[in-house]
Amino acid sequence: MTGATDGSAQDGSPPLGDGPAALEPAQGGGAIRKRLSPGLYLVATPIGAARDITLRALDILASADVLAAEDTRTLRHLMEIHGIPLDGRPMVPCHDHNEREATPRLLRAMAEGKSVAYASEAGTPLVSDPGFQLARAAIAEGLSVLAAPGPSAVLCALTVAGLPSDRFLFAGFAPNTQAARKRFLEELRDVPATLVLYESPKRVNHTLEELSRVFGPLRYAAVCRELTKRFEEVTRGTLADLVAQFADRDVKGEIVLVVDRAPDAVADAETVEAALDRALQTMSVKDAAAMVAEAFGLAKRDVYQLALKRSD
Repeated sequence: MTGATDGSAQDGSPPLGDGPAALEPAQGGGAIRKRLSPGLYLVATPIGAARDITLRALDILASADVLAAEDTRTLRHLMEIHGIPLDGRPMVPCHDHNEREATPRLLRAMAEGKSVAYASEAGTPLVSDPGFQLARAAIAEGLSVLAAPGPSAVLCALTVAGLPSDRFLFAGFAPNTQAARKRFLEELRDVPATLVLYESPKRVNHTLEELSRVFGPLRYAAVCRELTKRFEEVTRGTLADLVAQFADRDVKGEIVLVVDRAPDAVADAETVEAALDRALQTMSVKDAAAMVAEAFGLAKRDVYQLALKRSD
């Protein structure tokens, strides 16, 4: 996803210049072209199904003087699907590797009275995608910054996970190194909110194992794969269940992990016994007792004796 940084796009679009002045009632795809006020428009784009884009997003893409994108090829294809012509407007690549260089050129365009639409490759700009430097710089310059909300893998996963959504924390991607990842998960373990993480399909098996170790195997979670796409799949269960289901799978596609919040530790006898029974289905007596004792703040010796009785 690299591109030219001189104000021109990979596909040969012209450099920054005057945008379309003519006003048209509609484009071929139904988008309405109208004059936009100067400023930055952050446009959410589909994470899978092209028809998930909003009508307002199409209007902005049809009307903006300058189009900026994480991947100009992806945005051009999306516009073609919806019948929105480029009409000679500049299309500027702005991604992780060149955002620092592209930002001043886009700021100048806005300062000259132009409207700039920015779209990430998929989803909402700034949510684990480029655009933060550009948006922050525009705000610092006193320029208008507006959002055209729409598709988001975070919200889509929360919707289908079957876990509480009244309070959630988007934690992004876990670190690559084992030590940093362990610290990262330990910091999240007791957060009183549903957790949402992005993960690579190559690492999801390992991440589920670490989540099970750090959060405990009985925490509920969901693995959301290829959301809104042809092979969409949502797998729900305890972390122990998910570890078992994904252990030998060659996983492909975009992955979002949703993990239930830390439970309130209620150490009544019925709750402890139920937790032990679940743990004993997949763990040894010693490990089950240690996990339940830690979860409810109880003495390991007492829980171990109870586990011995329930395992008979």
